[in-house]
Amino acid sequence: MSHELSSISEAGRWTAKCVPLTDAHLDRMVLAVELVRQRLNRAAQALEAAGVTYAIVGGNAVAAWVSTIDPAAARNTVDVDLLIPREQLPQVIAAMEAAGFIYSYTFGLHLFVDGPQGNPREGIHLLFTHEKVRAGDEIETPGLESAERMGERSVIDLESLVTMKLTSFRDKDRTHLRDMLEVGLIDAQWLSRLPAPLRPRLQQLLNDPNG
Repeated sequence: MSHELSSISEAGRWTAKCVPLTDAHLDRMVLAVELVRQRLNRAAQALEAAGVTYAIVGGNAVAAWVSTIDPAAARNTVDVDLLIPREQLPQVIAAMEAAGFIYSYTFGLHLFVDGPQGNPREGIHLLFTHEKVRAGDEIETPGLESAERMGERSVIDLESLVTMKLTSFRDKDRTHLRDMLEVGLIDAQWLSRLPAPLRPRLQQLLNDPNG
């Protein structure tokens, strides 16, 4: 049974109504995961056909690296993050729009939604090489020289991915870092490999993975 918030009771508390789970709910869950994979592949194919350099970053990159150790530990994500050189943005827009995506620049974010009914939450988000994602970030994004091929796709290398996650260090980034710690992709030996401002963040997770 799943629960949905419905109304406030006389005591001033939220009450919940039970909604029976059906095969349709489970089918929608499976479809959502598959659609993310399809969008990622369409985007990557479009960029490669246009000769644009890119790397998959974010949650999909984490899932790809975690899957090299334990596929069952890979975590699904609803969006796609791609790292590109800013100077290639015009070629990226042309290639992605030819593949059916719609470009938008909203609240400082460069993103593509999948067609007129596309949801930005499920969109393809662009990051740019050698730039700070947020003004207060200690470390810039990496270049693409160390991206690695995984099958037919370009994925950011593990050290750059860990650095990006530690730099951002939002709740979901900490979750992704915990996933990598759990399967042994990273450990205490990584402390010496990291830029000094990021070492306390990894140490924090090493000391208290659930904190």
